[in-house]
Amino acid sequence: MEELELETVLELARGHDAEAFAELYRRYARRVFGLCRYLLGSAETAEDATSEVFLKLQRSIGTYDGSVPFPSWLLRVASNHCIDALRRKQRERRVIGEAEADKASIEVAGPGPSPLSEIISAEQQAAIRQAITRLPENYRVPLVLRYYTDLGYDEIAKRLGLKRDHVAVLLFRAKRELRQVLASGKE
Repeated sequence: MEELELETVLELARGHDAEAFAELYRRYARRVFGLCRYLLGSAETAEDATSEVFLKLQRSIGTYDGSVPFPSWLLRVASNHCIDALRRKQRERRVIGEAEADKASIEVAGPGPSPLSEIISAEQQAAIRQAITRLPENYRVPLVLRYYTDLGYDEIAKRLGLKRDHVAVLLFRAKRELRQVLASGKE
């Protein structure tokens, strides 16, 4: 099945072919996991999210109309899933209370594939990933959506339920804080 064109695999998947879904998982799980890890900040929760995204894919493959490339569509499904998970987490924090939420340990994301790997060295990549995980959630999410999934300001605003200007401010502040975190690590 590896040599089949993506369109053929998608057609088989629309017919609920288990091998076709396995092939889609083999081709795209790593990218979905990387996006989820950046957005959620934890490899463990990213693994769960990746599984859930591919379960959603089985239910919603019929809605894919081919107007956008499949990898972009799948990453959009994954980012929406992660944003929903972050929102649920915020609601739980409010219910449980900040004192209980602070007791939970946060796992720092480990190294993994990145679109920037051809541009910068592995050491710099690790420093950037670590710095991104240290950003507050309201800065980290728009930053990852903008630079990891290449979404525009309008699309980010729509997904997060914010105004475009607010997204621009968050991205500006996120980049400024990211530079500060990276600079403090070099000293």
